[in-house]
Amino acid sequence: MNTKNIEIVVAPREPHYVGDGFRVHNFIPSGYRLDMERMDPFILLDYNSPFYFPPTDKPRGVSVHPHRGFETVTIAYQGKVAHHDSSGNSGVIGVGDVQWMTAASGILHKEYHEEKFSKEGGYFQMAQLWVNLPAKYKMSAPKYQGITNSQINKYQLEDNKGLIEVIAGNYKNVAGAASTFSPVNMLNARIEEGGKAGFSFPAAYNTALLVVAGEINVNGTQTVAENHFVLFENEGEDFNIEATKKSIVLILSGEPLNEPIAAQGPFVMNTREEIAQAIKDYNLGKFGYLEE
Repeated sequence: MNTKNIEIVVAPREPHYVGDGFRVHNFIPSGYRLDMERMDPFILLDYNSPFYFPPTDKPRGVSVHPHRGFETVTIAYQGKVAHHDSSGNSGVIGVGDVQWMTAASGILHKEYHEEKFSKEGGYFQMAQLWVNLPAKYKMSAPKYQGITNSQINKYQLEDNKGLIEVIAGNYKNVAGAASTFSPVNMLNARIEEGGKAGFSFPAAYNTALLVVAGEINVNGTQTVAENHFVLFENEGEDFNIEATKKSIVLILSGEPLNEPIAAQGPFVMNTREEIAQAIKDYNLGKFGYLEE
């Protein structure tokens, strides 16, 4: 086995709010060794660890805002989110579901706690990623993939010790549910205590994991606690995890695009000139219209 070793384990930073409905720990981009270039194509990771939101008649969330040049991926672990965008797409994702929105040439969208969930209150737990787009696709047409858990192909681990949900990419010849513009692997490993799973990705791919629930041991050498993030070295291909408690682990591995990154707020392009054009196009109403 050509082992892929841990480069760094990152504890969750103090949470902050995105809008009033997402209380998140930001892991990407953040400071030392977790900037956009190091983690490309994963250029943002915000994680809303389990948090109780009390009942309300006014759904919490994020009001209308633009994006251009990348994709947003929201993975629901607890709670429900409603999505609307200026391309006419809308949907609700609940426990185990995934929303994969390609902003590409430009889109307006809003995300709120689903109405019934808002009125009843409850625990809310989500991960949101931004996945960078290759330059040649940054100005392609926006699209939306609402993926229910039943649509996600799964690999059963030995001895019924859990399963791997293949959101994107491939795991042991099980294909991912989402279509992607560059090689991206995104997996949910749901593992019972004592269960083990092995993973193999090209050495050059940027590879990481987030312990969403429980506790794991990586490569038999390091225990990683809940809410902690692991970045692997760009050497070796194979690693394994063992659940020392019943666990959920988000696994990420993608081929870096190795293209210039120019980022400003909700726009991620390749040059500052393209950022200026994105701002101009947004101000001219070229991203469409979406009611607040």
